[in-house]
Amino acid sequence: IIGGHDARAGAWPWSVSLQIHHTHICGGVLVSEKSVLTAGHCASQWKKPYFWRAVLGAHNLWKHGKHAARRKIRSITVHPEFKMETFENDLAVFELHPAVSYSDHIQPICLPPTPPLNESECFISGWGRTAEKGPTSSVLKAARVEIIPYSICNSSKAYAGLVNEKMLCAGSRSGGTDTCQGDSGGPLACHHPDTNRFHLVGIASFGLGCGRPEFPGVYIRVSQYSRWI
Repeated sequence: IIGGHDARAGAWPWSVSLQIHHTHICGGVLVSEKSVLTAGHCASQWKKPYFWRAVLGAHNLWKHGKHAARRKIRSITVHPEFKMETFENDLAVFELHPAVSYSDHIQPICLPPTPPLNESECFISGWGRTAEKGPTSSVLKAARVEIIPYSICNSSKAYAGLVNEKMLCAGSRSGGTDTCQGDSGGPLACHHPDTNRFHLVGIASFGLGCGRPEFPGVYIRVSQYSRWI
C-alpha cells in the first residue's frame, strides 16, 4: 500500500495473505468460513492448490501471533472469462481446508447489496509494496481512498478505454495513495453508515505503476459478480 499507515491489529479481519513457500504473493478477502476471494491473475502461474496456503487473522507476517490461522487450499476456481491480457473478470475463489472459525481477528466481509448503496468512506489494505519499486510490508497497511469517476480514470490521458463497466478506479486524484505489487486480490472496503458495516466494493486488480496521479488503482467491481461468487 502506497501512502498508508500501519493498520491496528484486528482492524481488517477479512484480510488474507495468500502465500507460496511461506512468501506473501497476493492479498485475499474472507467472504465465508471457507471461501477467500482474490484476483484471477494471482493464480495464473500457480494453478495447483497445493502450492498455496492462506494466513488469516495475522497482523505481522513475520510473527503471526496467537490470533492467526493457517489453512491449506482445497481448490482454486478462476473466473471462466478471466483474460490475462486485459485483466477482464480478474477474479478467483480459493477454498480453504479446513474451514476457519470466526474470532475478533477473523471475520468475513459483507458482499455489496444489490442495488449497491452509496459508499461513504472507502479503504484499501494489504502487505504489498510501500513504494513503486520499494519493499513489501511485513505489517498490514491500510489507506483511505476515494472512488475516481470513469470520466477521469478512463480518459485519453489516463487508462484510455482499458477500464470497463465491471471495473472501478480508486485512489487519490493527486496520486500518492494506491495499491501496489503484493496488494492484488485484496479488498476495497467501503463503510455504509446506514448499516454500520463494511462492504466489499472492489478487489485490487491492476494499475500503471503505483500511486501515479493520472493512474489510480483499478479494481474488479464486486457487485457485478454477485451471482458468480
